[in-house]
Amino acid sequence: MDTNELKKIASQVRRDIIRQTNAANSGHPGGSLGCTELLVALYFKIMKHSPAPFSMDGKNEDMFFLSNGHISPLWYSVLARSGYFDIEELSTFRKINSRLQGHPATHEGLPGVRVASGSLGQGLSVAIGAAESKKLNGDKRIVFCLCGDGEMEEGQIWEAVMYAGARKVNNLIAIIDVNNQQIDGSIEQVMPYGDLRPKFESFGWNVLEMDGNDMQDVVQTLETALASTGAAQPVVIMMKTVMGQGVDFMMHTHKWHGVAPNDEQTKIALAQLEETLGDY
Repeated sequence: MDTNELKKIASQVRRDIIRQTNAANSGHPGGSLGCTELLVALYFKIMKHSPAPFSMDGKNEDMFFLSNGHISPLWYSVLARSGYFDIEELSTFRKINSRLQGHPATHEGLPGVRVASGSLGQGLSVAIGAAESKKLNGDKRIVFCLCGDGEMEEGQIWEAVMYAGARKVNNLIAIIDVNNQQIDGSIEQVMPYGDLRPKFESFGWNVLEMDGNDMQDVVQTLETALASTGAAQPVVIMMKTVMGQGVDFMMHTHKWHGVAPNDEQTKIALAQLEETLGDY
C-alpha cells in the first residue's frame, strides 16, 4: 500500500476508536489516536503476518506485542480491519462477555492477541522472550513491541533494556510512544526521566527517531529499522506523537488519556475524521 492508502485506513481507524469508546462510555482514546499511524503501517505494510489461521506461536511470522495495553481500541480496530476478526465485533468493546476487553486478554481467544497486557512495564520483557525463542528455533522473522513513555518509569523496563542490549537481541524492534503525557499529567510533572536516547544507547541499543503522526516518516523509519536488524544491537524507535491526534479538542492534553467522549463530543470528533472504509 502507498502512503495515501495507509492514511485513509488511519482515518477510519480513528473513527473506530472514537465510536468504541463512546459506545462503552469508557476507554483510552488519547493514546490510541496518537499511535494510529504506527499500527496501520505495521499491519498493512511492514509486518509479515497471517490473520487466518492465527497461531499463538507466530512461527515464521513477524509478531507484535502491545505493552501499553490501555490503547486497545486502536489495536482492536487494526486487527479487525486487517482480517483477524469480524469488524462488527468492535461494537462489543468493553461489554460484558466481550472478547474485546478494556485491556487485551487471551482467555477468550481473540485472534491477534498473544499475551494479556496493560500492567505497564511487562510487554518489552515478553517481546524479548519471543525474539529469543525465534532465534532458538531458527525463525528469521522480527518481533515488534510498542511501549508508552510513561512506562519508562517502570523498573522492569530497564531490566529488559539491559538484557536485550547485553544479549544482542537483534531481531527486536521496540517503539516508544513519546507523547509526554500520562494519566495524571505530563511526564515532567509526574516523574521526569530526562533524555531517553543516551539511556538506551548506553545499554547497547541502536536508537532511531521518527514523527509518529507522519505516515511517510513512519513507513520509512520502520523500513530503516528492519534493515538494521540482524546486526549487533536491538533497535528502538523514539516515536514522537501528539496525544489525541486527529481530533482538535483532544490534542496536546493528558485529559483524554482515559476519558471517553460523550455523544456531542463524538459528533464533533467524527466530523473531523473522514469515513473511508465504512463504519461498523
